[in-house]
Amino acid sequence: MSQPTTPAAGRSLVCTGLGFTWPDGTPVLDDFHLTVGPGRTGLIGLNGSGKSTLLKLIAGELTPTAGSIKVTGDIGYLPQHAPLDTHLRVDQALGIAHIRAALHAIENGDAAEEHFTTLGDDWDVEERARATLDQLGLTGIDLDRTVGDVSGGESVLLRLAALLLRRPDVLLLDEPTNNLDRPARQRLHAAVAGWHGILVVVSHDRELLQLVDRIADLRNGEIHWYGGNFSAYEDALAIEQEAAERTVRAAEADVQRQKRELADAHVKLARRVRYGNKMYATKREPKIVMNARKREAQVSAGKHRNLHTERLKEARERLDQATEAVRDDDEIRIDLPHTAVPPGRTVLTLQALRTRHGTHAELEVRGPERIALTGRNGSGKTTLLRTLAGDLPPRNGTAHTHVPHRYLPQRLDILDDTRTVVENVARFAPDATNNRIRARLARFLFTGARADQPAGTLSGGERFRASLAALMLAEPAPQLLMLDEPTNNLDMASVRRLVTALESYEGALLVVSHDLPFLKELGITRWLALHDGELTDTEPQ
Repeated sequence: MSQPTTPAAGRSLVCTGLGFTWPDGTPVLDDFHLTVGPGRTGLIGLNGSGKSTLLKLIAGELTPTAGSIKVTGDIGYLPQHAPLDTHLRVDQALGIAHIRAALHAIENGDAAEEHFTTLGDDWDVEERARATLDQLGLTGIDLDRTVGDVSGGESVLLRLAALLLRRPDVLLLDEPTNNLDRPARQRLHAAVAGWHGILVVVSHDRELLQLVDRIADLRNGEIHWYGGNFSAYEDALAIEQEAAERTVRAAEADVQRQKRELADAHVKLARRVRYGNKMYATKREPKIVMNARKREAQVSAGKHRNLHTERLKEARERLDQATEAVRDDDEIRIDLPHTAVPPGRTVLTLQALRTRHGTHAELEVRGPERIALTGRNGSGKTTLLRTLAGDLPPRNGTAHTHVPHRYLPQRLDILDDTRTVVENVARFAPDATNNRIRARLARFLFTGARADQPAGTLSGGERFRASLAALMLAEPAPQLLMLDEPTNNLDMASVRRLVTALESYEGALLVVSHDLPFLKELGITRWLALHDGELTDTEPQ
């Protein structure tokens, strides 16, 4: 692993009073502060909280509207979505083409000064490049090969290799394991585990977050720090939330007590008023004395009432503060009885199927099986799903679905960006009334104005939730649901919501995913693997 050149003690990343607002006026960060030293930091938070925007600001791809960012050393940044030019050679993608050219020129006898200037001390550039590629599992990739020949997962590793060769002092990674297969994820995990500079990684990959030294939770525009890896964070958060809930219960009890005391105070004051009026009416004391006592009673009553009113106000404020400390990551709660599939019913049949990718498959699915489809990047998993969904015709053989089915692609492109969430769902359930659609969308956490948002304005997590709602609320109800890498770009809360939603689904499920913890939470009943063009049953992961 190539390491940063600046001494660890001298590296730092500091954001002071940072502010950023999108051109349309939408605020993202306001008076934000962050200090990161050497070590591995996992940056987590809800979708839309500003994690990716923060990395872009630090990397210089966006300009803050307020505050400052100071970084000691060189920055390396791996964004979520940065496709490589397919016409580039591998050495160009790695950023070493000009150094190789200078090296080769010198080896061929050209002693021009500019070649030595370009090369510097990097005489072993090719050896370092190949060692880095080997470390990331890209052993068979030649430096003169074109990028267009590599898979999507390999292109992510190529971009990472380019950063490692630069040896930056600060490394920023934004969802680096998206679309990586299991072996590629493991190699990236190893690269992260071996990093000794400043590393900030945005990820929902729980296995990757187990390798960090600390968790930075971005919530409501502020960073909350937790020492240790993701498991330590979950343990600390559970203790924190248990304490917060106890505080809420105590604050609620205090509010009720203050309400009772205020009511008692009103009763006592009313009795004093009645007694004073009675004494005044019977004229048992001189008028001047009674008027003085009446004024004193009114002043005392006002102070008493104000005291209890103020105490109630303070109790309510404490309750509000305590309630804010309790996280409210709402869960999707749905009931989908019409998706149920009887245990013996045939759901899917593949006979002598050969896809455009060249995959050969024979398969029969019966009843509400929950199937995980695994395989290396580029093995043809997405092509197989698209063939089953009817988006691509098979090269040979047949793929027959015997029940209503729906397919959710990685790109989440089933929504019309110009239509609202309600209108998009209505496209899949044209006979459902507006009120019925809204009532069911509320269970997917789209209520009121949220349901009237155009799909083009939704965050990644919201878009996934809207897409899932459109499929699962479709008519007829899908009894076979096919999902392609559904957890990509989802925050932890959204993944939990997805698992909760799929727990209510009673049909057959076919999921492509490299997220092993997610698959285990789904209760997978059958594991299939694509390898060398063959679809076969495999052992549980």
